[in-house]
Amino acid sequence: MRKKKVRFSCQTCGTTVECAASEIPCEALGGWFTICCWEGLGEASQYNFCSSTCLKSWVDAQVPRIPAVFLESFGEGDS
Repeated sequence: MRKKKVRFSCQTCGTTVECAASEIPCEALGGWFTICCWEGLGEASQYNFCSSTCLKSWVDAQVPRIPAVFLESFGEGDS
């Protein structure tokens, strides 16, 4: 009989870890970050990250960028 394993993947880089279904996930995910994002009433998405660098990359990608044309409209040196 084959024991089932649970696989966790880093949302950013794809690094994976496995643990037996009978194991506690926090043992396999030691040092990882898990983010829970509420999507709506009773709906949440869970994201795993293997490092703070991967977490930061993901967070940075979630933040809207200020368009360059807007920033350029403040042209330095203009009086």
